Formats: sequence, C-alpha cells, structure tokens
Amino acid sequence: MDDKRRLIEPEHEGISVVRQCELVGLARSSWYYKAVEVDPYELHLMKLIDTQYTATPFYGIRRMSAWLRTQGEAVNHKRVARLMRQMGIEAIYPRPKTSLPGEQVRRYPYLLKGMSINAPNVVWSTDITYIRMPHGFVYLVAILDWFSRYVLAWQVSNTMDVGFCLEALETALSVGKPQIFNSDQGSQFTSNVFTGYLERENIAISQDGKGRAFDNIFIERLWRTVKYEEVYIKNYESVSNAVKSLSSYFHFYNHQRLQQSLSYQTPAKIHFSS
Repeated sequence: MDDKRRLIEPEHEGISVVRQCELVGLARSSWYYKAVEVDPYELHLMKLIDTQYTATPFYGIRRMSAWLRTQGEAVNHKRVARLMRQMGIEAIYPRPKTSLPGEQVRRYPYLLKGMSINAPNVVWSTDITYIRMPHGFVYLVAILDWFSRYVLAWQVSNTMDVGFCLEALETALSVGKPQIFNSDQGSQFTSNVFTGYLERENIAISQDGKGRAFDNIFIERLWRTVKYEEVYIKNYESVSNAVKSLSSYFHFYNHQRLQQSLSYQTPAKIHFSS
C-alpha cells in the first residue's frame, strides 16, 4: 500500500487524485486519511477507555466513569459519554429499546437466531473499532466470515462515514459472496447506500438489536484479538505505519494463526477448503 501511495502526485495538473487512486488500485480513503488529532488529555482518557472496554465490554458510561476515577482521573459521566460516542463504543448487554434509527432508515430483522452455520460464505459480519495513535486515532472496519473466522477485507479511515465501509465491502465481494450480511445498527451500515449495495447483490441483510453486540460476537472477539496481539503492543509512528503493521497482522491472522475454535487450523484453510 505504501508503494501505491508513493505513486500518487497530488499536484498533478492533468489527473485528479481520485483518478490516480483508481489507476493504481488504491482506495481513496487510503490516500486521504490521517490520524484525528485530539487534545492530549482527552487522548489519554480515550486510551484508558479503549483498554478497559476491551477487557470489560459490559462497562457502560457510569461504570466506566467510576473506573476512570479509581485511576485518578477527575471526569464526569457526560465527558465519558461524549468520548465513548466519538470512539464508537457502547456497553454490551441486553436492554430496552431506548432509541431507534430515524424514520427514513429501513430496519432489518436479526436473521441469525437459532441458525446453524456450517460452511463459509453463509454469513458475513462487519463492525468498526477505534485504533489509537500517538497523537490521535483512526477507525478500523473489518468484514469477517462467521464460519471460518476469515477476515475478508478491512479498511482504515479518520472518519466514521460510510465510504471506507463501502470500500471494504467491495474488496470482500471480490473474494466471495455471502447469503446473509450481518451488522449492528450503526449509521454506516443502515445507510441507504450501504444496504442498497447489498440488496443489488441479492444478499439478505441482518441487523443486531440496539445495544446487543453479542449478536455479532465473532467480530467482537476479533477486535479483542487484534487489540491484544497487535495494537496494544505496537507504537505506530504514523497512519501509514499502522496500516502496514495491521496488514502484516491480518495476513498472520488469516494464514498462520491457529485457532482453538477451528480445531487448531487457520481461518484461510477452513475458508478455502470447506
């Protein structure tokens, strides 16, 4: 990816950056992204929240606030709520439907309850997570096959708009095609442009209940694995460095990392030999 980025000439008079990205096969978000810079103290709080949330994903705003205070941070729950929203995280636990998507957003049922998934490309799922950087953060989206745990595609962005999610979807569909695509009710995945893309491909859409991340448990486990085995033990010097390191990790995850749940086989072996 770094080699492709070096081919882009932003000052080129005859070819736009968008067209150059198309010509070299580089996702536009991979050229435009840069880490979001935030106040150093807020970044410190976000790193603490990220680490604790990965360990205890059932911590809501008030419990997270209380935990931060035990770490000597004088914060109130309003500040923690704002930071958790910015990070795109919420506690995992069953709760009443206190909020619903907007009226213009079509809602889709959760299709996976009681379903037996015994082959690749039956169900794919997706989610977004926060990746911390020395002076800011970026977002990571991934698409995962439920049966094989194979990571079909991933993208990094400095915003949570739908663009980088669509790029990941396009990449994943170049590998295969699922019967069902499962996600949470995030605005990226409920947007007409994203659901419309799936519908044009005749892929059934399944969406988790609000606040029920356990419905998408396999990708939640992926995030925990990525954080503990990659993100928390690396000091990314730049976004390009993070992308390069994540690329190496996902290759290791797919092709070399033996998984107990797969009888100590790799996701790639299960995905392409089943």
